[in-house]
Amino acid sequence: MKLMALQLLLWHSALWMVQEATHLGPASSLPQSFLLKCLEQVRKIQADGTELQERLCTTHKLCHPEELVLLGHSLGIPQASLSSCSSQALQLTGCLSQLHGGLFLYQGLLQALAGISPELAPTLDILQLDVTDFATNIWLQMEDLGVAPAVQPTQGPMPTFTSAFQRRAGGVLVASKLQSFLELAYRVLRYLAEP
Repeated sequence: MKLMALQLLLWHSALWMVQEATHLGPASSLPQSFLLKCLEQVRKIQADGTELQERLCTTHKLCHPEELVLLGHSLGIPQASLSSCSSQALQLTGCLSQLHGGLFLYQGLLQALAGISPELAPTLDILQLDVTDFATNIWLQMEDLGVAPAVQPTQGPMPTFTSAFQRRAGGVLVASKLQSFLELAYRVLRYLAEP
């Protein structure tokens, strides 16, 4: 009798776990059109960022972000996190919030690069506009889901670039960190877009 009760309990636990695993999941509350638009925006921003990196490389010979890491630390250039977006611990609300927060951070970092050089200004402006558009898209989806904070976040302190070299090196580092952030974001969005 005890063995049957234990088997029934184990069977019930297994059934419960299967039901939890087959729950509608995080993507069920995100429209496919939103996810596809986000994937398109990520690809566009990645192309913009690559163009900025290539132009900094060809124009100013700043081609290797890994050579500028120490300068990046001294300038205080932060890296945005997407820890709530890992497939093992995906929390949709937290993930959208971190995605928006990261884009908001990169908006500020790109604004701090203003005046980088006249020949790079148009590329930087396009990149900034595309990041702003993507952040707005995420925010509007958070509002639609009823998970947006009551007020939009405010920008924290941004690095101050005191020379043209620091601004250009900062451009390489910001573009590199933005690319890393977008690679993770793209994987998460692609995972959420899977049927």
